[in-house]
Amino acid sequence: MAEIEPFHVMALLARARELEAQGRSIIHMEIGEPDFPTPEPIIRAGVRALEKGELFYTPTPGLPQLREAIAGYYRSRYGVAIPASRILVTTGASAALMLACAALIDPGDEVMLADPGYPANRHFVRVVEGVPRAVPVDAASGYQLAPTHLEQHWGARTAAALVASPSNPTGTLISTERLAAMVEIARARGGTLIVDEIYHGLVYEGEYTTAAAFADDVFVINSFSKYFNMTGWRLGWMVVPEAYAPEIDKLAQNLYLAAPTLAQHAALAAFEPETLAILEKRRQEFKARRDYLVPALRGLGFDIPVMPQGAFYVYAGCGRLTKDSFGFVRDLLEREGVAITPGIDFGVNAPERHVRFSYANSIGRLQEGVSRIADFLRKS
Repeated sequence: MAEIEPFHVMALLARARELEAQGRSIIHMEIGEPDFPTPEPIIRAGVRALEKGELFYTPTPGLPQLREAIAGYYRSRYGVAIPASRILVTTGASAALMLACAALIDPGDEVMLADPGYPANRHFVRVVEGVPRAVPVDAASGYQLAPTHLEQHWGARTAAALVASPSNPTGTLISTERLAAMVEIARARGGTLIVDEIYHGLVYEGEYTTAAAFADDVFVINSFSKYFNMTGWRLGWMVVPEAYAPEIDKLAQNLYLAAPTLAQHAALAAFEPETLAILEKRRQEFKARRDYLVPALRGLGFDIPVMPQGAFYVYAGCGRLTKDSFGFVRDLLEREGVAITPGIDFGVNAPERHVRFSYANSIGRLQEGVSRIADFLRKS
């Protein structure tokens, strides 16, 4: 437990809530959660399930009709035929990542991860007695693991590499060619690639597809939280190699039995044309926010060498402004009422020189946040 670190941003969020309770105006640019409500068609489907009393346990892998709907989504969006038997519905993407790690890792096995990266990933590895091996990445590789990293760092105990595209905290993509090469490298070394695709759908330029399009021996993780705006419903899914499906089923039975029934019935409406039209408008709004925020932050002196291509984050170098990103973030919150995330949450690769901005807020609020940051820098 001593090696499982908390999210430092949660302490900052708690402080931000305290300040709001005191009457302070706080601009939230720290929260990794869409600010849009769950689309109305999904809510209506959930209400119908409530009214019908459809709230009993589902099969552990998920409602059969939801697994079929997810398979249909892969066909329509990516042109990929995946049997529903390989799709398992989970309690959020976090449960999917936990299940993948539990299925693949023996005590002492290593998993390669990008640094900076989503902080919980290394803890998923550690909690099943694996060893997270963070590889420092920078703008040269788009803040992503690349085939050369796998070739250089894959060791005798490496069981898997875990990548995210688009990523948190950087919002960058891994090209299809690079991803395919990493699948081959992992396969040749007797290992596995785990691909986090939970921000798929929130991509603003560049060609991309699911890793399931060119490999059936990878673990592909997705979620209803980000693109589908269903964070609190706690629902995700994973596409697994056929041989692993009964093993993941067995694990899930013992760990949490099944994903929330109400959320599964609601999610049946996630792939309807009406819902997808709503989500496309929201994707365009996220793009507009990104297109405003990145140049605005650069104008204030933040270093953003790579334009984020997806998700709703900007990972910015603040080395020209401070040598202590955590102190910078704390003072910015206290003095100007702007909440952002310190680099320490994302690894040990120069965290004191980086911060993360979330643009899951309206452009008007982002503009106000930028104005306050400018005031903060002038007074510092």
